[in-house]
Amino acid sequence: MILGLDISTSITGYTLLNQDGSIQEVGHIDLRKQKNFFDKARVARDAIVALDKRTPSWIQHIYIEQSLQSFRSGFSSAHTLSLLSRFNGVISWICSDLFSTDPQYIAATSARKVAGIKVPKGKKAKEVVMQFVIDNVPEFDVQYTRHGNPKPGYMDRADSYIIAKAGWLNERQETQNTD
Repeated sequence: MILGLDISTSITGYTLLNQDGSIQEVGHIDLRKQKNFFDKARVARDAIVALDKRTPSWIQHIYIEQSLQSFRSGFSSAHTLSLLSRFNGVISWICSDLFSTDPQYIAATSARKVAGIKVPKGKKAKEVVMQFVIDNVPEFDVQYTRHGNPKPGYMDRADSYIIAKAGWLNERQETQNTD
């Protein structure tokens, strides 16, 4: 089984894929009410432990979206990048410890490319990913607000699905190359 994570200090998306690439479970961990870094980490840990208890088979591979490594105009500040990087490290360690396997990191752009997603210039990647998943993954359920937008957490779920799917596709490619 494969676990894909889109880690954030506000909402962390997760996807469990079976060995055949089908979805076992997709969800998110809402951390917006926790204001303290360590409270966020505890809530995330408890949710990951609960996920482990619900999982019918052992998680063998963990793929995590690589945290941003550099500044880009109009995006996150140094403080935000540092916070996200620390949180990514804490959640990575929790997963490594719980599942006895070290996570592998995939850049969001690489994951989208492997999954066959092209983000046109001027479009927001999260919205393109969400539409791709809606159009191509019938078992991916989305709940909407009364204004027709995906409810909070569903774009994070879509991102985690793409990370998990890219990991699964990379594994298949490696297996085919060794056969």
